[in-house]
Amino acid sequence: MAGLLAGQVAIVTGASGGLGAHFARLLAAEGAAVALAARRLERVEALAREIAGEGGRALALRLDVADAAAIGPALDEAEAALGPLTILVNNAGVGGEGLALEVSVEDWDNTFAVNVRGTFLAAREAARRMIASGVAGRGEGRIVNIASIASHTVLPGLAAYCASKASVAMLTQSLAREWARRGIAVNALCPGYIETDINADWFRTDGGQKQLKAFPRRRLMDASDLDAAFLMLAGPAARAITGSVITVDDGQSLPGGG
Repeated sequence: MAGLLAGQVAIVTGASGGLGAHFARLLAAEGAAVALAARRLERVEALAREIAGEGGRALALRLDVADAAAIGPALDEAEAALGPLTILVNNAGVGGEGLALEVSVEDWDNTFAVNVRGTFLAAREAARRMIASGVAGRGEGRIVNIASIASHTVLPGLAAYCASKASVAMLTQSLAREWARRGIAVNALCPGYIETDINADWFRTDGGQKQLKAFPRRRLMDASDLDAAFLMLAGPAARAITGSVITVDDGQSLPGGG
């Protein structure tokens, strides 16, 4: 398939649905071969068939990024099937809901194991392979970490999630600085609230409507609103962009309410 990313090889974690599946389709539509990694293998297998049916190349992989030992082998499998990795999209994440006085140690640890440790280890394993293959030396390595407006905005009842996404933002900048001369661009995208199957019912409730009316534009975003910024960070335009934490949230994190 021709496109902005023709000849590129990407892996997307958390690709079984939501933003992960959306980004995988977008990468494939722009010509990249895509490895789809998620815990629910049957979901990414279906997505791989969909992409292949549209003329793309896709590989389904079972991966839980909380399992540190599984990340390297998954990337090896992706490269063996599709070629040297050029793009990593660190999308896998969990919500980390719970008031600070009530959240369990286990839930806190799981939030950080997936959102922070999983992001770090996947980035490190991807960078090692980009350096070894020569992708980094050509300045073609791209790592896009999916953070959140929670990186810089307090979301009530989500202390663990906010803390983890703030960690992802700083991790992004730290890795970008460390790998700046390696030819790997490391950036983060911070989406606002997007309508999904998970939150649609909530935003129909009185509480959800109250939250929605507090947004400056009183609406949710569409996943496609992220496309331009995402492709900029995943593609050739990121040649001179690294260490950036870019918010695309329809103004939702602006102070003052609606």
